[in-house]
Order: sequence, then structure tokens, then C-alpha cells
Amino acid sequence: MLAKIRSVGIKGIDGFPVAVEVDVASGLPTFSIVGLADIEVKESKDRVVAAIRNSGFDFPLKRITVNLAPAEIRKSGTHFDLPIALGILAASGQLDNAGHTLGKTTFVGELALNGDIRPVSGLLPMLLSLKTSAISEAVVPCANNAEAAVSGAKAFVAADIKTLVAALSGKTPLEPCAENAAVANTESIPHNGDFSEVKGQALAKRALEIAAAGGHNVLMMGPPGSGKSMLARRFADILPPMSNEESLEVTKIYSVCGLTRGGRLIRHRPFRDPHHTISDIALVGGGSTPRPGEVSLAHNGVLFLDELAEFSRASLEVLREPLESFHVTISRAKESVRYPARFTMIAACNSCPCGFHGHPDKKCVCSPLQIQRYRGKISGPLLDRIDLNIQLAPVKYGHWAQTSEGESSDVIRRRVLQARKIQSARFKGSHASANAFMTVSQIRKFCAVPEGGGPILETAMNRLGLSARSLDKILKIARTIADLEGVPEIRKEHLMEVIQYRAFDRAHAA
Repeated sequence: MLAKIRSVGIKGIDGFPVAVEVDVASGLPTFSIVGLADIEVKESKDRVVAAIRNSGFDFPLKRITVNLAPAEIRKSGTHFDLPIALGILAASGQLDNAGHTLGKTTFVGELALNGDIRPVSGLLPMLLSLKTSAISEAVVPCANNAEAAVSGAKAFVAADIKTLVAALSGKTPLEPCAENAAVANTESIPHNGDFSEVKGQALAKRALEIAAAGGHNVLMMGPPGSGKSMLARRFADILPPMSNEESLEVTKIYSVCGLTRGGRLIRHRPFRDPHHTISDIALVGGGSTPRPGEVSLAHNGVLFLDELAEFSRASLEVLREPLESFHVTISRAKESVRYPARFTMIAACNSCPCGFHGHPDKKCVCSPLQIQRYRGKISGPLLDRIDLNIQLAPVKYGHWAQTSEGESSDVIRRRVLQARKIQSARFKGSHASANAFMTVSQIRKFCAVPEGGGPILETAMNRLGLSARSLDKILKIARTIADLEGVPEIRKEHLMEVIQYRAFDRAHAA
């Protein structure tokens, strides 16, 4: 006998419909799963057998064939346990009067050996994909209740196979997903400290304010203890809040990785700070079954790379694609997936291996060759993709001992929000959300070179060896400074201010 159960698969961070076809026929007892199933799916056989038997049902000792259609797309995950088990029960005649319900409902869930339905990863993109399909209802694990509520789909929850079968047979009603779970499980905004706590470093604070206002990447170089990490960790608190669309995008990525922490809708912008020993695959994503990396987990948020020069050359070079195209494409022999990776990168490093090259008081013990090798890890093409690079000086005692506080994060954040409102109106209807993400045509439209600005850019290009990409970035940053000031056009002083944030270029030119 043949049964067909609806389910959902995951490709990248998007769901796609999967038909779980189960055939129970006479013959030697076998249990096979076909349809390009990954190892996680094939391991479900033992869980399904034990769950069916321990729930009080008979497992048919016949030839069982499970097909996951479409067969040309790879299937991974443990969430196919429930539809496979229901398909076996339906094909063996153990589901009474459930045909109509099975045909219009999508089932997702991992099975415990006693028949309990366990939570799964990636439920949010699965349920969001149902909005474009003819299947209007879904049955999900009880523990995924909050995540189901976030999706807005018509979902029901089930605790175990036995109660689910009773509900499908019309004996008891299915329990609907709690509608208020999405509100009750919204992520609270963390607090990473205040900018008023940072002593001195006025230039760095200004650069980070510009970066937050326009979404620009920043590299801070300075001796140990100059406040690089302290500034970076406070950067997230001056960023504008995410829109509903951005929150859903981020939550989808975290859902696929199983990091939604109880199904909460992520409202604060992500802040990711991987250790410098991270591999290139863990940084950008990949693996035999492609998974998102740190750059995708930082989508719509901040990627902080501390001790940038200590990262491996391979890890740094794979950042080129996401920094330029704002996504990562991972290709395998039979599939290709794309993960979003639109983030603001804040990087920090020392001036040399010992950290004291150029220090006014401490002597550097590194040889010129050691300094060259250390800085050489940050390649020219990667540096060209960083908008602002600044040199931090050591904090003097006078700054450290001062009792008056500088501007708070709230004050800076209000200016950033005002600048972002200007950009939101400017890019309405386009894919750009901030000045850093402008296309070439948008740069030409919104970043006109001011009168007298041409010679400034030409001089900077000739003396600092800037590329055409660097000049475009200078115009983007100048546009952000103009937005912070609330003026409609870029001015010469804006261009001159931007050029001082090219410390690496000046150092190489010297």
C-alpha cells in the first residue's frame, strides 16, 4: 500500500516542499530510504522503528521503501522522522480516517525512541516557505511552538506520535500554536558598555560613528591597551534597530544553525567575534553538507575580527566575496547554495608582532622583516575592501585620569538613527539599506564630486596609490558624513576628513 505525507526540506536558508512517499509491500523485511538522503536522514530508520513500536503500534515486517521527492535535491536533517513514521502507519492501515488531514498538512519533527516528538532546527524557514505553497497547515514539535508563532503560519503542536495519531483519526483535536509566543519570546537587547567609558580616542570614536551611520567596514591598528576591543564591543549599541524583514532574515539563519534559543525572534543586531584560529570553512560556511559560517551569522550585524593579522591567510582571503557581494556562494558537485552575508566588519590588530612599532615611549623589538610579514597577512585586495582604517595612539595618563565623561552611546546613536532615516528615504525601493551598500550607478547619482573636490581625489589617488574601488568608498563615506550633518550635498571638507581615515594607505605611501 502507498501513502504520501507532506514535509519540508532546507536548501541554504530557504525551505522547499518535500513529498515523503512510503510503499509497504509484501516480501522480505527491508527498510530503505531513497531520494538523495543525507546520513542524518538515513539514520532515522532505527529511530522510526523504535518510536512506532514503543508507541503501541505495529511495525510492518514487510518491504518498506521511502522516497523523498524531488529526488534530485539533497535532503538533510532529522525532521523527516515524523513524516516517515506517519507514512509507514498510513501505508500499513493503522491511521483511521486521516486521509484528508494528511493531504493538506505538512509534518516536521524528530522522534525519540519512546515516540516523543523532539524539536528541530530550521523550522522558521520551513514554515515561511509554506506561504507560497498550497499546503496551509503544519504540525510541529511542542518545543518549537515559539518559532512557529514567529513564522505566522497556521501551525499545530504535537508532543508524541500516539496523541498525534489520535488527533489525525478525529478522536482528539490538535492543539494550535500559541499566537502570543512570538511576542513573549522576543530577544532582549544586550548592553555591551557605553562609549562614555572609553578614555580619549576621539578620532576612533568619530570613525566608528561614521561606520555605524553608513554601514562601513573599519580597521583599527594600535598598541595593546589602546582600546580597540573596547571600542568594537560598544559599536553594536549605536547601530539602528533592525526592521521586521531584517529580523526574520537573521532569525532564519540562526534557526538553520539551531541557535534561536527557544525560538525567539532576534531583534538586536548580531555581534560575532570568532577567534583567530578559526578555519576558513567555519568563517564563511561550507562542509560536506553546507552550513552557514560566521559571516552569515553576522548578517545585518557586526563581524569583529580581533588580532586580524593572526588569522590564517586562507581565512582572510575568503572574506573578499562577502565584503564585495554581501553573500557567500558554496558550490558542491550536486548543489550550490547561497547564504546572505551583509555585515559591518570591525577589525583590530597591532602594528607589529610585539605591538609597539611606532609607540612614542616603548621600543619595538621586531625586525623590519617580521613587521613586513606580519602586515603582509592583510593583503592589498582585502585592505582595499575596508572603508576606514585608523591608527590608535596609546592612551595618555591625562585622558585616563579625567573625570568628565565623553558622549554617551545614546547621544551617538540618535545621530546615527537620523542619518539612517535619510538613507532609508534615499534608497526606498532598492536593495541598498545604507550608503556602504550602494551600487556604482547609485554612487554616481547620490555622490556627486563637489566643486574643487576633483583635485583632492586626484592627489589622494596619486600619493596614496588608491584604486578606483577606494575612490568609490571615499565618496560613500563622504556621503555618510554629509548625512550626519544633515546637508544635501557632499562638500570638500567631507572628502578631506575621509582621507585621514586611510592610515594604511598613508603608511604604505611613506
